[in-house]
Amino acid sequence: MVVQDRRGGAAAVAVACGTGLAVGLLATGCSPDGAAADDQGPAGRSAAADVRAVADALVRARSAGVRTAMETVSGGTRVAIRGTGGYDFTTGTGQLRVVLPDPAGRPAEGRQPITEILAPGALYMKNRGAGVPADKWVRVDTASLSDGNLVTGGATDPLAAAELLRGARQVTYQGEEWRDGVRVRHYRGTTDIGAAARVASPRTRPALLAAEQGFTTDVVPFDAYLDEAGRLRKVRQQFRFANGAPEGASVISTTELSDFGRRVVVRLPDRRDIYAGKIASGTS
Repeated sequence: MVVQDRRGGAAAVAVACGTGLAVGLLATGCSPDGAAADDQGPAGRSAAADVRAVADALVRARSAGVRTAMETVSGGTRVAIRGTGGYDFTTGTGQLRVVLPDPAGRPAEGRQPITEILAPGALYMKNRGAGVPADKWVRVDTASLSDGNLVTGGATDPLAAAELLRGARQVTYQGEEWRDGVRVRHYRGTTDIGAAARVASPRTRPALLAAEQGFTTDVVPFDAYLDEAGRLRKVRQQFRFANGAPEGASVISTTELSDFGRRVVVRLPDRRDIYAGKIASGTS
């Protein structure tokens, strides 16, 4: 899939093909204070303020189990990528097992998942395919990606997804719901990548600054679900590209969090285990 950003530059996004992770070329703010008035949330402050505070609430929660889903929609074609794992918000590290769809229609259970380690400034991938030995990791500098790794790895870093909501504006409170046996508050609105980058934590800011240049628009529609402690239980964010089609292309990223405070241990790969060779542009 080839898409153009606002500047006519290039961005990378993860797409599934074969057993590897093919990184396709995508022919790649404004302040929330200037937004239209927001709804009032149940706590008596603006709904936007409730949403902007979720990253801080997650750091207080320390860690969580994670489920991710990423769906690319372009020209009537849908590609879905799913992941599961855990994340430590105090260190900004996590580990996911990401399952790619198979073009031949074979069941997911028969395919080797990609292991991804998320860390401040870096994404590590194992079973990457594209000519990379099975026992080696690929390391990617996330600040070098024009989307800041919001979509490239096939899963949005949970802390980045939460930090992105710091730019929330025009937020409406949709009421209470039950999700997985937990009462949650549903908010809907848009967030601005540039505005979020300017107020993000130092750990996440470089990636969001990169992402500000990688999409057709900085405006990201979202649905967010918060529990009574203000912790993010689920967020659905839609990123939009232009790829020559009349309606362009969109990537819908969903992150679900549960089991807060669980023990999450992430060990970064040793330098000797990181692949230093050339990565094929196609699939394995």
